[in-house]
Formats: sequence, structure tokens, C-alpha cells
Amino acid sequence: MIRLSSVTAIGYHGVFEHEKRDGQPFITDAVLYMDVSAAAATDDLGKTADYGAVAETIVSMVTGEAFDLIETLSVRMAEKILADFPVVNAVEVTVHKPKAPIQVPFGDVSITVFRSRGQA
Repeated sequence: MIRLSSVTAIGYHGVFEHEKRDGQPFITDAVLYMDVSAAAATDDLGKTADYGAVAETIVSMVTGEAFDLIETLSVRMAEKILADFPVVNAVEVTVHKPKAPIQVPFGDVSITVFRSRGQA
């Protein structure tokens, strides 16, 4: 298992016009479920998921196409990670929207999705 925490980028996701216009930070955590034994036995990056490349995929999803819902962003991100990294058997993605337009004090808003190869 590989865990990436707090990958941060500015995105333009939201239902309000000002969210799509001004952008805001989105913070993503991802857990990649996979068997790392072949990579560990051979010390070969090609037998694991390059977490730097996964982080770049996350950033490209956050900064790319704008969605109304972080639910959509998180599902599409999970599906892209599974598609781009065949060694990953399942992925858990949490997208945080700490500056969500909520009118009461709050610490964070996030959604977590889990996707596996059987679902993709």
C-alpha cells in the first residue's frame, strides 16, 4: 500500500460561478492498494506505482476540467489512477475542499471514494 497525503492544487470546482472563476485549494489524499512484493524483491520502480507520477495525475485532475461536485472529481480521479497505473488493484481517494462556501464555521469538507479494478 502506498499513501499520498495532502497533495494540494488550485481547482475551479463548485456549483457557484465565483468558485469556477476564482478557484480555491483542493487537498487530496490517495491510498493505492497493491502488492509491492515484486518491487521490493527487485528494487525496480517499474514494478510499483510511481507515487510522483500519481501525485502529478492528482494535480492534473484538480487543475483540469471543472466539475460542479467534488463527488465527480473524486470518482474520476480514482478511475484515472486505476487506468493509468495497472499495478494498482484498488484506490481510495479523499478530496478536501477546506474553503467551501459554507456560511457557518467549519474545519473541512471532504468526500472519500473507493474504487477497485472490478468496479472500473
